[in-house]
Amino acid sequence: MGEKITVTKTDAGPAWGGVTWQYLQTIDKITPHEGTPLTLKKTLWKQINTSSGPTLVALDKTKLEPGDTLIARIELRTDRDMEFVHLKDQRGSGTEPVNVLSGYRWKNGLGYYESTRDTATHFFMDWLPAGTHVFEYPVRVQLRGVYESGIAEIQCMYAPEYNSHSASTTLVVE
Repeated sequence: MGEKITVTKTDAGPAWGGVTWQYLQTIDKITPHEGTPLTLKKTLWKQINTSSGPTLVALDKTKLEPGDTLIARIELRTDRDMEFVHLKDQRGSGTEPVNVLSGYRWKNGLGYYESTRDTATHFFMDWLPAGTHVFEYPVRVQLRGVYESGIAEIQCMYAPEYNSHSASTTLVVE
């Protein structure tokens, strides 16, 4: 940090430019990005089947084992309407998707295309109205170990400065 960039323009007339700074950080140290119109919060819940139907339990109140089903829940908040928004949720190591078929979905007044890929689930929205939107999908725990859940990232494709990401959660599978 503390690097300097110097730009010099030698001829007359207007000029445009941009600078991007990229660095690597371990995923468990990433904190949620705030300060843009988009805010993401990612949580994972263990699904337990009870006599009254499936119930979600917070991960800090239960232990994980291979074969358990987790529900990835992403809360998206935006203070304005946007068009052509891409939400990418990285899947945690040691987990596999349950829904493998991509397709158009309609939930709670929001239409989007959901695409399951090798390392992430993608959500593409042509129109994102202002407000709070919740995306949920199941994954299955496959392997024992300590893993990171991955982060969720969002970006408006027409205005890339409107972007955000969530934090990651540590998964301990016994």
